[in-house]
Order: sequence, then C-alpha cells, then structure tokens
Amino acid sequence: MQTVQINDFSDNLLKYLEIANSGEQIFVTSDNKLLAIITAPENQKELARQQLASTTKIHDVTSPIHSQWDALS
Repeated sequence: MQTVQINDFSDNLLKYLEIANSGEQIFVTSDNKLLAIITAPENQKELARQQLASTTKIHDVTSPIHSQWDALS
C-alpha cells in the first residue's frame, strides 16, 4: 500500500499506474482525504475459472455410457 498526494499522482501518472499494475494498491489523497484507490484490474478469465471450479464436479466424460440414444440409431 502506498499513499500519494493528488498532485504527485498526476505528475507521475505512468509510474503509479505501473506500480498498481504490479499488484500494489495506490491510495490517492488530497488534504489528507482519500480520493481514490488505484489497483490492478482483476483477471476476469481467472476469476471466472475459479468460480466455476468451486461450483462444479468433474466426472468421467470420456468413457462410454451403457444407454442407447435415439440419435445414435
């Protein structure tokens, strides 16, 4: 966590965005009041994968089943 004044943040925007993108949170303040928290974006694919993995059960889907399907006849 790093706290920075708004004027320093705007003067060094790229530097602070790179820091945030590496995983560190940047707290932007003005007159000791918190204005914003800058963080790296969430990896939406990985987040979706984790949510799916936590709610699904993996079974054997490659072995043949012993029931006949009309579409196979």
